[in-house]
Parts: sequence; structure tokens; C-alpha cells
Amino acid sequence: MTHLRNMMLDELQRRNYAQNTVRSYISAVEEFASYFRKRPDQLGPENIRAYQVHLFRDRKLSPGTVEQRGAALRFFFVKTLRRPYLPDHIPFPKRQRRLPTVLSQDEVTRLIDAASNLMHRTILMTLYSTGLRRAELCALNVADIDSERMVIHVRHGKGGRDRDVLLSPKLLETLREYWRWIKPKTYLFPGMVNNWRADVPINHKVVWVAVKEAAERARITKRVSPHTLRHSFATHMLEAGADLRTIQVLLGHAKLADTTVYLHLSRRHLQAVSSPLESVNLSKPDQVKRSRKRVRK
Repeated sequence: MTHLRNMMLDELQRRNYAQNTVRSYISAVEEFASYFRKRPDQLGPENIRAYQVHLFRDRKLSPGTVEQRGAALRFFFVKTLRRPYLPDHIPFPKRQRRLPTVLSQDEVTRLIDAASNLMHRTILMTLYSTGLRRAELCALNVADIDSERMVIHVRHGKGGRDRDVLLSPKLLETLREYWRWIKPKTYLFPGMVNNWRADVPINHKVVWVAVKEAAERARITKRVSPHTLRHSFATHMLEAGADLRTIQVLLGHAKLADTTVYLHLSRRHLQAVSSPLESVNLSKPDQVKRSRKRVRK
């Protein structure tokens, strides 16, 4: 399906979709075609409905994942092939609206102090102190840390929007200790190539591992992921008195209102609130070992 793939890729790029979205949409259409062993342009709404049943019944995928696959198929048939399908032809499954998991500040303290090494600890502190998404953290550059203005610049966040987030003094202290150890060049959290550290973004799975292992070591029974620290950041900010508008911009959400899509916080707004990390009593970063080897239980 090389020709169809290129057509879809052109349409996605013409609309400036994020690279992660482009990859997931292309992959979803390829899996759809592979399931029926036909070219995707030879399939239609009945096949889509049967495929969605397969994803739910046989693959046991979540409604959110099935919805993403449906969005990819809708884009392919409606935007790429220009077929006049109605939304009912490619329905989105009903999703359960569950409240996000939020850690208490005591649990955050235990989680961060349970990190296996200084790099993992710095990752956890950055997630909680800023409310960054996992992909945004992986893409951070050293140059994005602005200690003069005490902000971190987020480049090309979700939806392609840039924004500034808080740089906590406590996080800055740890970042400096971390930098003296790793000495990253371009990317703040460099990844590995052939088991050697290289100037490439860290793999998303490393962030997952850092959070999961710390949660196990801290004996936190809640289901914890990198996004849990983002939810905890927002909740603790709200509990500390920050207004919803400020939190919305710090998180990089497109709404409360359409006029706030490209809204960025001024220095005055950033200095009006402090990061919840400042109220957490942590050990000093110079007391954390540098080894990245896993600690045996």
C-alpha cells in the first residue's frame, strides 16, 4: 500500500499533524488492511465495524485505543480517499469517564526518594514539578532550562503549541547536580544507541520504567504512570490556591476557551505561584548515587 501510504502521509503532513499522531495513524491503517488481507481502499464501513468488534472482543483493547484506531480510519477514508462517509459509518466507542489517579504529597515524596539513580530521580522531579507530558519531557533540550527567568520552555507540545512552565528552585538544584554528572549536550535526558549514551532523545519506555520501579520500591499500591505525576501536579496546584486558568496554561490544554489556545504565561503569572515541589521535604541530590544500574530488591 505504498501509494496509499504516501497519499495519507501527504494529507497528515499538510495538516501539520504531530509526528506521534502520524506514526500511529499510518500503523492503524496498516494493521486494519493486514487483518482483512486486502488493500484498505478495497474495504468499507462494514469491515470497519467488524474490525472494531475484533479489537474489543479478541484484542481486549480499551475504548480509548479503539477510538484512536477509529480516528485513523476515519481520516484515511474521509480525508485521504475523499469518501463521503458520515460519522455514524465509523462510530467512536463510548468511553468510560474515570477520575485520574492522584498521589498525595507524601506518596510523591516516597516515589521520588525511591528512584534508583540520579537520572531517574531528576525525571520524576521534572514530571511532578512541571506537569509535563512524557513526550514533552523526552524532547527537552538543555537550552530549554532558563534559570534567568526560572522557566522551562516547552517546544512543540501537544497540538504544536509552545509554552513556558515553572522552574522550581528545588528542581534547578537537582538539575545542576544531574548536569555535572551526565553533562548532556543537546537533549536534557539523552538516550542510548547500541548500549552507549548518545545525543538523542531518551526512549519513552525509560520514563515508564523510572516511574514504575520507583512506585514498586516505594510500595505505592496505586496504579502509577508518568501521567499520574501530571495529574498530581495539577491537583496539588489547585489545592494550593492556583486558579484554573493558570493551571490550564501550565498544562498546555487547548481549552477552557478557544481564545486560550495560544495563550502563554507571562513572567508575572509564573512568579505568582510556586511549584508544589517546594513544599516536599526531599533529601539532597548530592546524596543520591550516580549508578544507573537497577537496585536488587
